[in-house]
Amino acid sequence: MSTSTTPRGIGRELDDAAALGRAVDELPAPALLALGEPTHGIAAFPLLRNELLTVLVERGYRSIALETDVFAASVVDDYVTGGAGDLDEVLKTGFSHWFGNVPGNRELVQWLREHNAGRAPEDQVRFHGFDAPTETTSAPSPRRSLTTVLEFLPAALRPPIPDLDALLGEDGDWTNEAAMYDAAASIGGSDRAHALRIVADDLVSALRRAAPMRQPADPAGYRLAAAHARTAVGLLRYHAAMAFASPERFGTLLGLRAEMMADNLLAMVEQERHRGPSLVFAHNVHLQRAVSTMQMGPEEATWGSAGALVALTLGERYVFVATDANPHSEPGTLQGELAAATTRRAFFPAPALRAALPASTGAGEPILPGHLPLTPAQLGGADAVIFVADTDGQRVDYWLA
Repeated sequence: MSTSTTPRGIGRELDDAAALGRAVDELPAPALLALGEPTHGIAAFPLLRNELLTVLVERGYRSIALETDVFAASVVDDYVTGGAGDLDEVLKTGFSHWFGNVPGNRELVQWLREHNAGRAPEDQVRFHGFDAPTETTSAPSPRRSLTTVLEFLPAALRPPIPDLDALLGEDGDWTNEAAMYDAAASIGGSDRAHALRIVADDLVSALRRAAPMRQPADPAGYRLAAAHARTAVGLLRYHAAMAFASPERFGTLLGLRAEMMADNLLAMVEQERHRGPSLVFAHNVHLQRAVSTMQMGPEEATWGSAGALVALTLGERYVFVATDANPHSEPGTLQGELAAATTRRAFFPAPALRAALPASTGAGEPILPGHLPLTPAQLGGADAVIFVADTDGQRVDYWLA
């Protein structure tokens, strides 16, 4: 590779799968390889993910996780491992946040099902979600998670619980969308919510104590109950934060979501570690090691991402590749420098890219709402960057599809 001190000299063109494979082989060998995207709804990024997955499967990867509801994803996993179902219904119910409509996800599900057909379970590529079961402006009741854990526990280990239905009340009490912007509208600070946090803590403890008996007999059931236990705790923390008015409110909420995401990713890595490494795909802000920021109305929210939290546990076994785009960026910006280095797409090792950039380099402008352009400072939280030059005309309003 050239030793030129410009991005043009250090970029590796990704013309085909073989070039993508060579770029992957330059990276450290991870337990979890994270591929970010700078925005949702541009086809180039999930299509790149699909192409990358085929390369990684040849190298022993046996699972992929997406930024979608950890529980809804089981619908997709059942389908791609040979279960019955209708593809359109799987895309509708197996993805949260309307992501079943995102370009590339239909192709991903189809490829996984075809690839897995006839293969032994240990050699199939499994599908996971790692997001909390929340939506953009609301969070659900913890009812489903609390009752799932309670029903899984042996009767002798169930903690004494007051009337759970009375504490939970109506589900609408929890999903009030006004609470996202008005702390006073949240149920999270109520006496009932405080009491439920104690219930959730007792259930987590009881489930852990039940592990020697229940986990060997029903590993999958225990994993599901454990996921619901940590989700119940996380949701109740999230609702409590929604009820607390402070200048850091949105940053706290995003940090709590990131904590749930990180716990789900680490649980997946533990589950899959005997079968091979995993690929995770999500927005850059959820996967980068650098501190994440986002403008939320008048407030700039700051939080540690799921990737930053996972990296604290996995260390060098966590590898993050960021992506970005904007072929029309101004000279003197990171995006402008990268656009000058490729007409299609190229791979840049992050340490070499940082060293090649002038100190005055800034960040380009967003190309659409939701696009968060990479900044030079964020390169410190990445192992590599893939820049896609040609994304014109690729935007899809997937939530309207």
